[in-house]
Amino acid sequence: MMKRRAFITLLGGAAAAWPLAARAQQGAMPVIGVLHSASPEISADRLRVFRQGLKAAGYVEGENVAIEYRWAENQLGRLPELAIDLVRRRVGVIAALGSNLSALAAKEAATTIPVVFIVSEDPVSRTSREINEAFATFVSERPHALFVAQDGLFSSRRIHLVHLATRYAIPAAYGSRDFAEAGGLMSYGANIVEAYRQVGVYTGRILKGAKAADLPVVQSSKLELVINAETARTLGLDVPPTLLARADEVIE
Repeated sequence: MMKRRAFITLLGGAAAAWPLAARAQQGAMPVIGVLHSASPEISADRLRVFRQGLKAAGYVEGENVAIEYRWAENQLGRLPELAIDLVRRRVGVIAALGSNLSALAAKEAATTIPVVFIVSEDPVSRTSREINEAFATFVSERPHALFVAQDGLFSSRRIHLVHLATRYAIPAAYGSRDFAEAGGLMSYGANIVEAYRQVGVYTGRILKGAKAADLPVVQSSKLELVINAETARTLGLDVPPTLLARADEVIE
């Protein structure tokens, strides 16, 4: 990989909701619930940054805060029961990550517990069969390009989506660098890792007593452009040097 210098200032991007502060847990270590739509293996780096955000707010896992993790393993239908389980555990705040459905499940179950989450696009879910059918339509209509929005569901199927775009020679751009790293042509979107750090910061602030309703929505101003030059060559595309120069990273 050839690293490129970031050209936009990094400020972060996350949102907090529900106007209820975490309940004080006198005499006991506070507990955070993490509700994630994916698996721990693919989320390790992002959760490490989440814990860095917690540390910046004064909390270190195992020292002065405990974290209960609940993983849906991409079985999104399990999210409601996992959210209910966290509520039964009497966590002080829930960080809902990986998918908008995580936030919705947490909101439904945790009526008196603050929920911190990352906002992304909310497209209609497509099964694998429906994704195949959509690409079959693209083949007949021959679009000049394809854009896949950032969403936890699509991220869990990124290999499938990238494979179809390459198979049918459709130049595709994506909302997350995960796709470019998996072989997608290019990605342009918010720095999701930084968003996880901001979720950690807000989670810690709520544990300290901040009211979720008083915390502002933080919009990401750091957008990453990642170009997969190898995929461009496979598709027979010449990426303009000026665009390559503006990229944050070019994958050779």
